[in-house]
Amino acid sequence: MSDCPDILKKIIEVKKAEIIVGQKKNDLETLKEQACVMSDIRPFKERILTCVSQNKAAIIAELKKASPSKGLIRDVFDPEFLATSYEKGGATCLSILTDQSFFQGHSSYIQRAKKVTQLPVLRKDFIIDPWQIYESRVMGADCILLIVSALTSDQLHTLYALALDIGLDVLIEVHDEAELALALPLSQGILGINNRNLHTFETTLSVTYNLLQHIPDERVVVTESGIVSKQDIIDLFDHQVKAFLIGESFMQAEDPGAKLFEFFEHYLS
Repeated sequence: MSDCPDILKKIIEVKKAEIIVGQKKNDLETLKEQACVMSDIRPFKERILTCVSQNKAAIIAELKKASPSKGLIRDVFDPEFLATSYEKGGATCLSILTDQSFFQGHSSYIQRAKKVTQLPVLRKDFIIDPWQIYESRVMGADCILLIVSALTSDQLHTLYALALDIGLDVLIEVHDEAELALALPLSQGILGINNRNLHTFETTLSVTYNLLQHIPDERVVVTESGIVSKQDIIDLFDHQVKAFLIGESFMQAEDPGAKLFEFFEHYLS
């Protein structure tokens, strides 16, 4: 966490303040009680592994209204329409931004999407506190994101263990070899490689290609960010990368699910 980018530091400080406010509305014990009566968790990791084992594309399709680097991405944002479109297009899972301050997300988007689809959902947010793990379960998330660059080693292990303990899958996001070294021992987590440099916001798929040599063949890798064309998909499949998290390229299309199918139609069956 020593090389934590400035934007991430800013987001974390805001997140700490939001957690304090949230805890005043729902303390940890209340969230634990609510989490116990939530509906069953959908198999996020299992769906991805099934696709990859069948040599199909595992696509985590993202509902993303805005970002700090791009600003507003999609003006008309209808979670029900987007989730349904993605499911029709062949998505394996959904990724839903719940951060409001920087991504214009909302916690209600998860339940709204799950009511109209059968897809498992990743809560895409900045998880830094155990309180958020239970909050994620109450929101209806099936998987959470842990960003290695946003956490100390102790935080990473604590949050990972807690998420698994209450039945959530975990996507562990790395950006470089040092972060990968911290993530690899967490063997039940899904490895996510973010191709975006959080210092410059530049994206290059070479981040994924360079880190692959350090990852055992049996670990499934999800490549994130910078996937903008069908040729990118072909190149990644040639490198045995078959799981993808894509948001902006789809969100800019009128029908995101149709765009998804256009990208992946040769890898869905």
